[in-house]
Formats: sequence, C-alpha cells, structure tokens
Amino acid sequence: MAESMKGLHRTCRCAEVTSEMIGKEVTLMGWVQKARNKGGIVFVDLRDRSGIMQLIFENGKIDEEGFEKAGKLRSEFVIAVTGTVEKRGGAVNTNLVTGELELIADSLRVLAEADVPPFPIEENCKTKDEIRLKYRYLDLRRPDLQRNLMLKSRVAMLTRQFFAKEGFLEIETPMLGKSTPEGARDYLVPSRVHPGSFYGLPQSPQLYKQLLMCSGYDRYIQIARCFRDEDLRADRQPEFTQIDMELSFVDVDDVIDVNERYLAFLFREVLGVEVPLPIQRITWQEAMDRYGSDKPDLRFGMELHDVSEVVKDCGFAVFSGALAAGGSVRGINAKGQGPMPRKKIDKLVDFAKDYGAKGLAYIAIAEDGTRKSSFAKFMTDEEMDALVSAMEGEAGDLLLFAADRNKVVYDVLGALRVELAKQMDLLDKNEYRFVWVTEFPLLEWNEDENRFQAMHHPFTMLMEEDLELLDTDPGKVRAKAYDIVLNGNEIGGGSVRIHQNDIQEKMFEKLGFTKEAAYEQFGFLLNAFKYGVPPHAGLAYGLDRLVMLMAKVDSIRDVIAFPKVKDASCLMTESPSRVSEAQLEELGLEIEEKQTESDR
Repeated sequence: MAESMKGLHRTCRCAEVTSEMIGKEVTLMGWVQKARNKGGIVFVDLRDRSGIMQLIFENGKIDEEGFEKAGKLRSEFVIAVTGTVEKRGGAVNTNLVTGELELIADSLRVLAEADVPPFPIEENCKTKDEIRLKYRYLDLRRPDLQRNLMLKSRVAMLTRQFFAKEGFLEIETPMLGKSTPEGARDYLVPSRVHPGSFYGLPQSPQLYKQLLMCSGYDRYIQIARCFRDEDLRADRQPEFTQIDMELSFVDVDDVIDVNERYLAFLFREVLGVEVPLPIQRITWQEAMDRYGSDKPDLRFGMELHDVSEVVKDCGFAVFSGALAAGGSVRGINAKGQGPMPRKKIDKLVDFAKDYGAKGLAYIAIAEDGTRKSSFAKFMTDEEMDALVSAMEGEAGDLLLFAADRNKVVYDVLGALRVELAKQMDLLDKNEYRFVWVTEFPLLEWNEDENRFQAMHHPFTMLMEEDLELLDTDPGKVRAKAYDIVLNGNEIGGGSVRIHQNDIQEKMFEKLGFTKEAAYEQFGFLLNAFKYGVPPHAGLAYGLDRLVMLMAKVDSIRDVIAFPKVKDASCLMTESPSRVSEAQLEELGLEIEEKQTESDR
C-alpha cells in the first residue's frame, strides 16, 4: 500500500549527492531502476531526472519492517529513502556521476507501487516506436529523452536571456486568428458564438508580429506554438514551436548580425562549441548549382558538376534530349566508390527515380583506370575522356549523372549526394557547419494552379535592383530572404518585409489576388500600413529542429514531450477522436460520412 510523504522533505536529487556529503544524512526520492535482493542485503538503483544513486538496505541497519519492504521493491516503484552517504564498499561504477558513493538506508517509504512496464526504462530502448508512444509517460522516464527535454528547456531559457539583453520584448500573439491559407493548410476551429465561422490556428505569428512593428514595439521575440495541417516526416510535426522575432528599422545584415551572435552564444553555453563568425553566406542559386539543395550540408564535398557544355554534341540521346528541352546534365563524383557492386548502383538508380529521375547514368572507374559505364557505347573515347576530366574523375571514383529539367536534376543529385554521404559515413554529428542561404527567388510557378506563388509569403521584399523584373520576368526576381542552415537542415528562415504600399499591391497582383481579395484576407494588415509602417524584417527558428540537431538525434519526436505520429494522431490519448452529437449541434456542425466506391 502506498504511503504518504507527511513529514518528509527531499534533500536533493540523486546525482546531486557528492563526496562532500559523506557521513551526512540525506533524503532521496525517485523511481526504482532495479533491485537486487542478496538475502541479508538489498541493493537498489534509485533514479530521478538527474541520474542514479545506489542504495543499500542492510538487515540490522534499517528496522525489520523497512528491510521487509526493501525486499519487495520492483522496477518503477516510487520510494522515499533516508540514510547516510558513504564511500562505496564495492566496485566503483565509472558510468555514474555518483559511482563512488552509496546511501546506507535507515528508513524507507513506498510512495507508489507499479505494474511491470511494457518495455524497459533504459537508454537507447529498442522497443517499437508505436509501443513507446502509446506509453509515452513511461518513455519520457528514459534518461536519454529526459536529457533531450532538459536541453530544450535550457535552450529556451538562454534564448530569452540573450534577446532580452539585445532589447527585444517578449509579447504573446493570439492562437485563435483569421484563416490565411496561402501556404500550408490551416487547422480550423469552429466558433460557437458565430455559427458557420471559423478561427485558424496560426501557422506562424507572421501578421501579428508585423502589426507589432506598426505599433512601435521595435524588437519582438516570442517562443510561439504554431500549427500546420501538412504531411509529416522525421523533422516535422503538426504542432511545433518557433523562436519568432521581428525587428524595425533594419535590413538583411542587421538581422543576420544579431542571429549570428545568438547562435554563437547558444552553442557555446549549451554544447561548449565555438561557432566561427561571420557565418558563410551563399546565394540560393549558388547553393543549387553546387549542392542541388537550398539547405546544403557542408560537412562533406561531393559538389555538383555542370557538364552540359561538355556533352552538348555527344551521341547519347538522354543527354542531348535533356539539353534540347532546356534542361541540363550534371553529375557528382563519389570518391573511392568505383568498385561499388552493380546491385548497389542499381539501388542508387531506384533512389534517384524516387526524386523524379527517369534513370541515372554512371561511369565506374576501377583502381587500374579501366571504366564501366551505362552509356559508353553512345560516346566516343574522346568524349568520355573529356567527361571524366570535367568531373575530376580518378582511379577508384564513381561518377553519377542526371539529365532532365533543372529542378529534377537538382532534386535528384541533391538527395543522392546526401544518401552517398550516409553510405560513406561522411556525416559527423559532432561537427556543426552553418551557412546562410540568401537571395531566394521571390516567386515560384505553381503548375497545378497555373500561377505564381510566393516562395516564402506575400509580404517578402524583393531586391531593389530587381524591381523592374517584377513586370517583365517575375520568375527571375530575387527576394530579400535568408535561411540559416545547419548540417543540411533549415533551422530558421526569414526576410525583409514589404513596407511600401505600391510594391505590396504589385506583389498581390502577381500572386493572382484582386485588390478586393487581398483586402478581404489581409485587410487588417494593409489598413495598418496606411498609418506609418517602419521598414522591418524578421526571422523564425524551428526550436524543435534546432534542439534535435544539438541533441544529435534523428527524429524531432525525440525532443518533443508528446509528439504525434505520421497521420497526425496521438497514440497515447487516441486523439483526434469523435465528439458527441450535442457538441456538434452546439457548434452548428454536421458530420457527413464519405462514401467509398464499394458503398456506391
């Protein structure tokens, strides 16, 4: 039976016991990690969020009732124990901070008994994710997850500390706002008071923080919850946290400066890692040309080579056809991978097809310099020599080529470059390589809707020198937008905002908005701009993704206390779930069941 805590007070946490406490009495509380009954003595490892402390229950040094209770302890029992700190009588455990110490117990209270857990509460648990997420409250007891969440808490605390010193004000913005579905899908919340009307949960505080700049708050910061109804993956969740900021009277360099200092401060304080400043900057076009990605991983080379000029007159129809259609031929050189077996190369071809390629051409150069190629018969020896030379190919290299529209070529080789780096063990999680990617395209063409859409959002300012292109060649207009990338992951992004009415109206026009439609959706912001709006810019980090990289884990779920799974459901609470007819009726809603083909 569980006992009360009446009269008991915890002295410290388990791993806070130090050698200075030897001979002193302390009271510890926590969960039993494991218990070993050796007859006249019971050894117990007590665990709390700080770590583990070994307890000794010895017959005669604790009363008979206490010793009897100690003998019945099992994993995950919650106990309180008082005793004297001593130097370990047995072998020292070098894996524990408290490995040289033990607590000789003189009293024990069992605060809660526990059923046998469905999986062991230990680091690097191999239990299936579905089971761990169903019992997430148990999973969260594991030391590795606890370290991740404590790291996240520390990052949030230091973030507030840094930006407060930089003159930023922390201001909350609403969760219930206007639905603005230009981008990802909104989560909608029905209004009981206004039947048939809905709030949208914020995809970001974007519009509110711009309004705060209009209101004269100058520098805003918020650790904000955001929601996006989109497909999930390892580094994405339907609800997530942003470190969100906006600054007035600034341009690109001002935003980058404060954020470089923030990152240097954060990594120094949390990880003891020095971030060299200034952080490297490359334009979006350079990132795509060199790495095939706007979030390039700079921890390894394997850059793309544009060989379009080299092969433009060759007899290989795949190459010449792509060039004739306005595309390009590019390749990557996987150093030392020339001996790769054909089956493994075929798997790379299948991998490339997943990213839109029709195939993948290759040249494998053996250690003796001989070549095997999927297309050599269509080219002369001279053409092959020129191609290998352009790729800086040497004995032992594997040269891989994609030929298609530029977007497909970039997507394929960008993904293939990272896949090969994984296979070649080139991705060191202890190395942190930052890069700013700047001058993104302002607009991108949406083929499904046959119109331009904003690559970031409709309030992004363009490069002043590209203003005339907005009328003549909108696809070539560059934005004053910038992303901060770490080890191939976009951890933050932002832009200078449009604050001039004429440019904003022209932007809406290019996005297919009539003036009436723009005011219907964004009227409150556009009206605010009539009353004196300062030049402003901002940036937002994905806090969860940033912490994921700092914690060196592969999934964002490992740094979120209660994450969702791929279909945006929670296995622990079994949400989303049906609600009662009475609730639906109060909201003026009716659920219409979708018919399947078999129902018709």
